[in-house]
Amino acid sequence: MITLRGRFSRPVWLYLVLPVAVLLLAALLFTPMILRTESALKIRPNQQGLSLPDGFYLYQHLDQRGIRIKSITPENDSLVVSLESPEQQQEAIEVLQDILPSGYVIVTSESKKRQRLLPAFRNNLQNVG
Repeated sequence: MITLRGRFSRPVWLYLVLPVAVLLLAALLFTPMILRTESALKIRPNQQGLSLPDGFYLYQHLDQRGIRIKSITPENDSLVVSLESPEQQQEAIEVLQDILPSGYVIVTSESKKRQRLLPAFRNNLQNVG
């Protein structure tokens, strides 16, 4: 064990404990934010000739039932409804089945959101370095 007496009155390993403890605490605090999952529903027409439902119409009906929505966006011939909490996913499916006519498929989807970790560097990689 290395001990430097003279200038330092304590062993060197004692000075390393604080930075290591801070790094471990930071890792524990930021892990849920980094690995957060986003709850979303994908709605797509199952029959030929059906168009995508109106996003505002869906928003109104879901909001009336107390289901909070982050966003509604079109994606590859489907409509993606991002919910604020995964607990409301089943209730949102039931509401959408009630308000949409037959011929639409509602699929659950949970994706990991990691893109917000470094938003400043996402679009322009020349900023790095």
